[in-house]
Amino acid sequence: MTACLGAVGLLRLSLPQLEGTVTAAGLSAPVTVARDVKGAATLTGRTRADLAWGLGYIHAQERFFQMDLLRRSAAGELSDLVGRAALERDRTARLHRFRHRAAGVIAAMSSEAREVLDAYVKGVNRGLSDLRAAPFEYFALFAKPTPWAPEDTILTVFAMYLTLQESDGLTERRRAGALEALGQPLTDFLFPEGTAWDAALDGSILPTPKTPAAGVKHASNSGPSAQGWVEPTLPGSNAFGVGGAASARGAAIIANDMHMGLRVPNTWFRARLVLQGEEGPALDIAGVTLPGAPNIVAGSNGRVAWGFTNSYVDTSDVVILEQADEKGGRYLTPDGPKELARVEEPLCDACKPNESLVVEESVWGPVIGKDQKGRKLAYRWIAHDPAAVNLQSALELERAKSTRDALGIAHRMGIPHQNMVAGDVEGNLGWTVTSPLPRRFGHDGRTPASWADGQKGWNGHLAADEVPIIYNPAGQRIWTANARVVGGDALGKLGGGLYAHGARERQIRDALFSRPRLSETDLFAIQLDDRGLVLQRWRELLLQTLQNHAREPEYARLIPAIENWMGRAAPESIGYRLVRDFRVELISSIYESYMAKVPSLEAPSSQPRRLPTNQADEPAWRLLSERPAALVPPGYQNWNAVIDAALAKTSTALETQAGGRLEAFTWGRANHAGINHPLDAAAPGIGAVLLDPPDEPQPGDVYQPRVSAPGFGASMRFVVAPGHESEGIYHMPTGQSGHPLSPYYNLGHDDWAKGRATPFLPGGSIWRLTLVPSK
Repeated sequence: MTACLGAVGLLRLSLPQLEGTVTAAGLSAPVTVARDVKGAATLTGRTRADLAWGLGYIHAQERFFQMDLLRRSAAGELSDLVGRAALERDRTARLHRFRHRAAGVIAAMSSEAREVLDAYVKGVNRGLSDLRAAPFEYFALFAKPTPWAPEDTILTVFAMYLTLQESDGLTERRRAGALEALGQPLTDFLFPEGTAWDAALDGSILPTPKTPAAGVKHASNSGPSAQGWVEPTLPGSNAFGVGGAASARGAAIIANDMHMGLRVPNTWFRARLVLQGEEGPALDIAGVTLPGAPNIVAGSNGRVAWGFTNSYVDTSDVVILEQADEKGGRYLTPDGPKELARVEEPLCDACKPNESLVVEESVWGPVIGKDQKGRKLAYRWIAHDPAAVNLQSALELERAKSTRDALGIAHRMGIPHQNMVAGDVEGNLGWTVTSPLPRRFGHDGRTPASWADGQKGWNGHLAADEVPIIYNPAGQRIWTANARVVGGDALGKLGGGLYAHGARERQIRDALFSRPRLSETDLFAIQLDDRGLVLQRWRELLLQTLQNHAREPEYARLIPAIENWMGRAAPESIGYRLVRDFRVELISSIYESYMAKVPSLEAPSSQPRRLPTNQADEPAWRLLSERPAALVPPGYQNWNAVIDAALAKTSTALETQAGGRLEAFTWGRANHAGINHPLDAAAPGIGAVLLDPPDEPQPGDVYQPRVSAPGFGASMRFVVAPGHESEGIYHMPTGQSGHPLSPYYNLGHDDWAKGRATPFLPGGSIWRLTLVPSK
């Protein structure tokens, strides 16, 4: 008992200060921090730098451990905190030497951005030092926090690059392997850039690949594996809106929900920043911040509202290095042979023996591995460019006065490339892709290529007027959901990226056009749409297959559940789970059989492998509909055998996962919150009881607007019309605080879990803290 009381007492010492007065050097005028009942913070000050100081202070007090994990994950320094368990992850990140690159970003920063950044850093370090004890996670890890540095804020942005973009060229390398093993026709068929589900903003439709006349070049003699593949949950978002003519407000209305891995505490921290001028607020902006950075990421400033979705445009290329000598240390370039630079990066200071990583650098980027012919591969990635991070543009976006302003700023932004959807108080609505984009020549970037002779490569970045923009479309509606947004020349400029399946995009589009005018409540309902439209045809196939096996009791008993499946990813639905499992098993078996001869580029794992394309649904459906005899997957006698095998695997899943009890095989048993604190791995029992929110069944899936999977989903949702923020809607999982004894720890999570609308703006002040300059 005494030990427990002591632990609680120590835990209390790391709680943030919510009330009172803090005197601080570095402030030019007082800053007030008002928190509502859920901990959402409103900061009011006289300068933007003062607001950054205050935001840094409360970020550190509420979320410093989360900030520490972000900077360390980007820098490849996690093992310094948690030991050898993070070494492999550190090796992957350290290859990109982001801490070194962050120093270059700092050196090129504008004076305004540097002033705001320096103020933020000072606020972070003061907030950390004012805690009476280090954040509790350090006590659990027997570690001490280290102060925040300006480079660490840049690293938080690089951490998002690692989360949102490929850091290893896997898509290009996998396609090259498929071309080698399967040939061009089958590869084009299995790896389409989009499908008939696409609902591009410009109405474009991509050509449908022809059904190949022949199957794999070298058929596999081995039968299908029992391991299986799964469709991936990839970081993404929904961002959509309506213009003034389609808005119940007259102003544009913007909806945004960012889909990411979920954990405790939440990725985002809610804040409202009020910059007082001589005649009232010079800036009043509300939305979400990323702990570690001083700006509002997405939200509304009274004139303009904006949101983001991961664009999945092509921002990188794998470059084949042609060896210039037998030793392999020199490679060919358009300027003649060059030596690979070698930099030794020490890893895990606490590890014994010491660990290090030797990074080989080419003129195009670091060496990331070798191809099947033993040639070294370099990685040309926008994230390595000085323009990859730009705090100045983030500050300018906070002050944008119109949709046109916001779209123009988007092209100068330094963040992982996003679809930006913006709308203003006048009703104007627009879309574009943020951040510098590569200007390729001589190739399309879809497979690795040699740039040695100068006939292929990048020629800087696209000019702002070359980047596609859609402004005030005739339908007064814009929608993005990580799928392809444009076609034609515009798509050529953006590149063939890792686009999401178009089902979610199409579902949002159709809902937006379901009525002439929409309100915030209507857009919020679209965010919560859990209808499984993409599964409908697979449900019909499963029902027909079961009816063909109706004499077999194990299959006959499934028919009523499929007939009454509800058509939604509802937690109580048995039929939805059966249809979903059947579909995944079918697609998985087809791709697994075809890809058996394609070299694996992923580390061996006991876990199911990700399907090699997000567009697999349509090629698989076409094969099952057309049933070409020449394309029966290796290991199967005919197409009926493929379908029957998938049905058998679905039945086996029912036995192994629910003990054969159909009533226990609900979607909610498979799709639950699954949100954990990072410390759960170290102390699973304690973490689950003290730190994690309830692990409840969740509606939704990865195919519809309400995206949901265990430990994955909408990291926040908001719907807001600029100038009408008081009518907006907001919620997020887990809540504001990272401290289990906080009065608002996990408060608001239940609203997110149950889909209850809560206000966009922070509520009335419950706690008030005043930061005053020292004399």
